[in-house]
Amino acid sequence: MAERGGVKRCPDDSCDDNRSNRRSKTDEQSHSQESSRDLAVFHKLLGELFEQPHTVEDWAKYALSQEQIDAFNKDGYLSGIQILSEEQVDKLRTELETLYDRNHPAAEYWYAFDCDVPTEDPRDKLFHSLGAWRITPGFHDICWAPAFRMAAFQLLGGPYRLLHDQLFCKPAKDGGVVAWHQDYSYWTWTKPMAHLTCWIGLDDVTTDSGCLWYVPGSHRWGLLPMTGLAGDMDTVKQVLDSDRIETLDKKKVPAVLKRGHAVFHHPLMMHGSYGNTSVNQRRATVINVMCDGCTANVGDRNMGNFPHPPDGERMQGLCYPLLVSDDMAQMAEAAGSACNPANRLDLASFDVMMQKQAEAASKTSYKHSFIRNDM
Repeated sequence: MAERGGVKRCPDDSCDDNRSNRRSKTDEQSHSQESSRDLAVFHKLLGELFEQPHTVEDWAKYALSQEQIDAFNKDGYLSGIQILSEEQVDKLRTELETLYDRNHPAAEYWYAFDCDVPTEDPRDKLFHSLGAWRITPGFHDICWAPAFRMAAFQLLGGPYRLLHDQLFCKPAKDGGVVAWHQDYSYWTWTKPMAHLTCWIGLDDVTTDSGCLWYVPGSHRWGLLPMTGLAGDMDTVKQVLDSDRIETLDKKKVPAVLKRGHAVFHHPLMMHGSYGNTSVNQRRATVINVMCDGCTANVGDRNMGNFPHPPDGERMQGLCYPLLVSDDMAQMAEAAGSACNPANRLDLASFDVMMQKQAEAASKTSYKHSFIRNDM
């Protein structure tokens, strides 16, 4: 895998316990090294925060029903799935406080940091950053949360890899929006389309605090031209016809969530979030995954600090761990018939989709350039 962005191997963080007169200094150095290592080298759990199932019966406790699978396929999203316990939420919120530090010892491993509205204190505005799984153990291990892994397996129908994670945090009384968009319009640097998003609230999420909104069924609109994430909530209307604008305005629905609960959505799902007008923070973490077998399609895009293999090669290696492997047989048995068929990874359909997107873009005056911060 050809790496970019200064990805490093884990440094030696051992200390000499026999030198008691230097123990304080050694412990300090060990802590610093522990905080600065790239956790991407570990394609497994680092701690005990997320206990893993060991039997079919254990996995079945997390399984989606057929009705939930059908709802996802019909509407393009599925809301209200509990992923985290109260203890797990508390742990992640504690880690999040350390991640606001621009001078964090492992800051070099961010794919993007505070990328929408850079401020002196990232807490002051909408905080959108990518790569926390490489920096702290809790955000690393959430990628192996069993409730997430089981649901994603059922929705994707087979093994999958991490694409990247995200943090989306809105301070109280902040008007920052995440404009209407489709995730896959930012992911065409991987192909074909075989992706899934899991958005997890770290606070209770309401319409006042800036929850996600969806347009049910919009995942069947095809891939639209990219129109950006920050700024005007309704910029996407510049690339929609009148019928779809009316559908967006009249059919949009909020995804109100309790903390620790999630909403899963299709890569073409039209979604966004309005500003936080409440007196509370609205913090969330996002896990984006892709079916095993997707390949790189970077071309001339500016990927910034985002590592990637050469075009045409499989998305795998250091930063793209396989999240379902040895336990897949148990998961499949636990799911039974409540599971989508495996994605065929159809490259021909991808080419057709991209051609249609290009044709649609040529008919609009709106122009948007791909930049790494939009991933």
